Amino acid sequence: MGVALAAAFPEAEAALAEAEIAFAGAASNGNAGASLRAMLADGPEEQLTLTEHAQPAILAVSVAAARVLMAQGIQPAFVAGHSLGEYSAHVAAGTFSLADGVGIVRRRGRYMQEAVPVGTGAMAAVLGLDVATVAQACREAAEGEIVSPANFNAPGQVAIAGHAAAVARASERAKALGARRVVPLTVSAPFHCALMKPAQERLEPELRELPTHAPRVPVVANVDAEPKRDAHASVDALVQQVSSQVRWVEVVQRLAAEGVTHYIEVGPGTVLAGFIKRIHKDAHIVSFSSPAQLDGLRAACSS
Repeated sequence: MGVALAAAFPEAEAALAEAEIAFAGAASNGNAGASLRAMLADGPEEQLTLTEHAQPAILAVSVAAARVLMAQGIQPAFVAGHSLGEYSAHVAAGTFSLADGVGIVRRRGRYMQEAVPVGTGAMAAVLGLDVATVAQACREAAEGEIVSPANFNAPGQVAIAGHAAAVARASERAKALGARRVVPLTVSAPFHCALMKPAQERLEPELRELPTHAPRVPVVANVDAEPKRDAHASVDALVQQVSSQVRWVEVVQRLAAEGVTHYIEVGPGTVLAGFIKRIHKDAHIVSFSSPAQLDGLRAACSS
């Protein structure tokens, strides 16, 4: 991830170099451990996909791509991100620095991982049911444990999270209520549910201590789909986000209501582009993570 961008654009190289230093400084127990740049280039996958590594890696590559676009004169009117991506959005908007962002998301990943013992929690994607019916399945399957809707990704796609046994029961109940399919998710922890409260409590004081500025452009938050225009509101939203639902459908609907017609997904993957197509059907959507995509992106932005 990000290797071709860094080789082609000095802005991307500088971003990854800055992220590498911050990543080492945020290591647990003062042990720098793996090199972020080495993992981006060569893996191994089992190291890169650890939550504590994956979160700063994705943030670094996303910010590197955003900085390339801004250096090319492509400036956003709004920014937003799904879960971890909201931190990338805030770095792009100047709410806090890339170095501080890398450090805080490395610790965020660690705290999330440590909040729930491995194997205790789970997540699953429920396909083909509306939000109310997914919530009903969770209520009826909880049996005193935690399971709840976690991510509202697109119409007919809701991720649920909680205790592993409760998620399994809710998955079966969702099928009985008409879900087309339920897909267990390969995740290291049950994100965006009440089981993440311990992680939120550990992260909150560190988030509130970050040097921050008012975002240069509004950042539409996951927790309430409201544009954040000052630093205090931005940090409040990030604190709540740890254990709250990701309201991605509402985020995109808010962007559309604000007049957004063109979206650029920066960083690895094209998952959000797929979600946006299902939410805002008339939108122009492109993804950018490699130099080869830049000409096509320019053409799409001028349409």
